[in-house]
Amino acid sequence: MDVVIGIDTGTTATKAIAAGIDGVLRAHTSVYYPLAVPAPGRAELDAGALQDAARKALADVAAQCASRGDRVIAVSLSAFLHALVPMDPGGKPLGPLVTWADSRAGKQCEDIVASGRAKGLHARTGTPVHPMAPLSKLAWWRENDPDTLRETPRWGGVKELVLAALADEPYQVDLSLASGMGLYDIHRRRWDEEALEIAGVRQSQLGAVVPTTSRLRLRGDVAAAAGLPAGTPLIIGAADGPLANLGVGATPAGVAAVSLGTSGALRTIVDRPTADEAGRLFCYALTEDRWAIGGAVNNAGSVVRWAGESFAGGFERPGAEGEDADERDAALLMEAQGAPPGSEGLLCLPYLLGERAPWWRPGLRGAYLGLRREHGRAHLVRAAVEGVCQQMALVRDSFAAEGFEVREVRATGGAVASELWVGVLAAALDLPVAVAVTPEGTAMGACLLGLHALGELPDLDHAAALVAIGEPTRPDPDNAALYRRLRPLVEKSALAMIETVQELDRLAPPALPTTDKGLG
Repeated sequence: MDVVIGIDTGTTATKAIAAGIDGVLRAHTSVYYPLAVPAPGRAELDAGALQDAARKALADVAAQCASRGDRVIAVSLSAFLHALVPMDPGGKPLGPLVTWADSRAGKQCEDIVASGRAKGLHARTGTPVHPMAPLSKLAWWRENDPDTLRETPRWGGVKELVLAALADEPYQVDLSLASGMGLYDIHRRRWDEEALEIAGVRQSQLGAVVPTTSRLRLRGDVAAAAGLPAGTPLIIGAADGPLANLGVGATPAGVAAVSLGTSGALRTIVDRPTADEAGRLFCYALTEDRWAIGGAVNNAGSVVRWAGESFAGGFERPGAEGEDADERDAALLMEAQGAPPGSEGLLCLPYLLGERAPWWRPGLRGAYLGLRREHGRAHLVRAAVEGVCQQMALVRDSFAAEGFEVREVRATGGAVASELWVGVLAAALDLPVAVAVTPEGTAMGACLLGLHALGELPDLDHAAALVAIGEPTRPDPDNAALYRRLRPLVEKSALAMIETVQELDRLAPPALPTTDKGLG
């Protein structure tokens, strides 16, 4: 069978799949790496390790295809948003990749907001002013290390980094990733002059923006190492969020996609770039005429992973590979199903990595409220899951406030393998949630976009007929009513806590004890 390989570079793993023109999964692999937290507020990845992971994942899936007799007709890419890495002219990284979870640019965001420029920037670029965004990260460099900012030949993100490892024309960036940088005017389709001035970068230091369907070629040595023909097409692809919508068939009106991996997001697809008046939603490209609006949360599966590392004294500790930790997390979630909905009065604000949507307030921190002696590990874990799903529901409420109707939700990501996650999410959203049969919805989206670029999938909405979806989980009415009553307490508690957290941050020692082991 003719297949497309989709490579999805994520925060803690690079995942690759092969799918046929019928949308059926034919091969898959995962390559794990740790998220480093070398100091408070920092969250980084080894940039070279990401390049190695992309090459390894490609070679592994290509070998599986060869053993089945499948013919690889293209490779298509997905990458996570909001990363930043300094690079030389040839794409070699000159430092670690700073991820979306890095919060060191909080002061620079505050300055942009105080200047009155944040609302206009959000409206033009579709990206909220937040420490996650490359705009804010570059502003941090401008203030703290201006020589490096000025003298670095190239500034890029995950896609530019992976292209440098795989492509024969490396220094480009797709419209989807560019639209999430906070530097690109999504309406005029050009780099935003005011944003570049705030960031302190020149347009020449950024990649050339091209459509997400642009066709490059695998570099000769990379193709040979993977056993693929020279000149194999490489579709530049898009960002992981919009591709997740495509990968679960959530492109028609009224259908939203939820991604629940290390982080999470809720998105729906519209036919033009849109900025909401309240400034609570992002807008990123899928293609030139299809755009994803929604909100992302910093904390999803990472919260259960943290709970496993912190509370799982009765479970075997994870080894070097991510699969061991996955097994422990699954056991914790099974235990948490024994705790009742609402966790017997325990409320979790799961902002271990700060938070994004819907408030875009970088100063938020995590907390448990209502903790009593009778609460055990099962309550703590269930409350964390409920806290994440309530945050997703707050994003859905922002959709409703802007008149975007959602009737159905399709879900993908590692967390949705858990019955607890899906049941709580359905109740919090008060909507049926159907899980994609193929667990790697983002990589599947990359495959489908690749097929679209090759002319094999003329209409993106046809993906809804290709993608296999399980029977939807319908919300429990009593649980939905309970979460609806609790949700205002989440927003009230989170926003009331900001002043206290800011004071705690000021009192914290400059080098809080930390570790380099991954959080997610």
